[in-house]
Amino acid sequence: MSRPSVLLGMSGGVDSSVAALLLVRQGYDVHGVTLQVWEHEDETVAASKRWQERGCCKVGIARYVAQKLNIPHELIDSREQFRAAVIEDFVSGYAAGTTPNPCVRCNERVKLRQLVEIAEAKGISFVATGHYARVETLEDRPVLKKGIDQRKDQSYFLYRLQASWLNRLLFPVGMMDKPSVWNLAEDLGLPSEELQESQEICFVSHGDYRTFLQKEIPSANNPGLFLDQTGKPLGTHQGIAFYTPGQRRGLGISSGERLYVQRVQPDSNTVVLGPDESLLSSHCVVADLNVLDPLLLAPSATVEAKVRYATPATPATIRYQDNGSVAVRFQTAQRALSPGQSAVFYHGDQLLGGGIIQSM
Repeated sequence: MSRPSVLLGMSGGVDSSVAALLLVRQGYDVHGVTLQVWEHEDETVAASKRWQERGCCKVGIARYVAQKLNIPHELIDSREQFRAAVIEDFVSGYAAGTTPNPCVRCNERVKLRQLVEIAEAKGISFVATGHYARVETLEDRPVLKKGIDQRKDQSYFLYRLQASWLNRLLFPVGMMDKPSVWNLAEDLGLPSEELQESQEICFVSHGDYRTFLQKEIPSANNPGLFLDQTGKPLGTHQGIAFYTPGQRRGLGISSGERLYVQRVQPDSNTVVLGPDESLLSSHCVVADLNVLDPLLLAPSATVEAKVRYATPATPATIRYQDNGSVAVRFQTAQRALSPGQSAVFYHGDQLLGGGIIQSM
């Protein structure tokens, strides 16, 4: 009997490496692939760098794991697709005064999409990654669920996946907690001291996003006015691309109270500042929906909403509107909501779908 085949995305991180080990142990015919989305792995340069400084795809570790497990491994240059689908979206979003999430777009438009397309072209049955999430069957259909380890759950970043992909997706570490994953990583002989997880965006890991934006779009340096909530000028900002709601540092404004960015107004090239308490909002409108469960399209439903990866989900009421957006009212007001952020909706552990915050 032939073994079921699976195409595994191998980033060179601990999670996808352990996913490879688990799939081999479970009897799959594993084919590893690394999508090179950013920094080219120049071996002469890489020799002087620690693993976590080599861009988002640590090709050397992925190759090492594939060799150790005796599975085939392929490197595919996806930098052109990544720039067009993720970096340009990131840059244009900030230039327009919004706060995009590049990891969400990358999974939707590049990584998972390409893995599914490659698997289909090669006749491979399944696609796997090292994400902390689960796919389970509910009423004869596949549903996307949170990973068992609530502290590491990454379903938020996967909400834009196509529903048609779910029946072929495998997330081997989704049933594990992080300490157990590290224990298995030791079996592979991975350099744990060099595999500490980065919290940075892969393509700005060598500096903050403002430096990256200045390089990509010099026109972002476009000074305008800081305003208080009454419209009174408070000073001059460097350009709306460099400010996001909730930001306090780097404003360069002297005031008798702590001021935070309340909102960015691209039409007038102004940034509104105010006190911390004025950052709270109990409602927003979410558009550009990706629907994984029809509950998201109900005239009214009670769900849990997550507006940032690091922010816990909170109870909310959603109302589907005729224009295809969802009006959201939070049970507890949320801090520093921003157009461009992803709002993701759950029913318990099940991910229903989500969209992009359009307005508050």
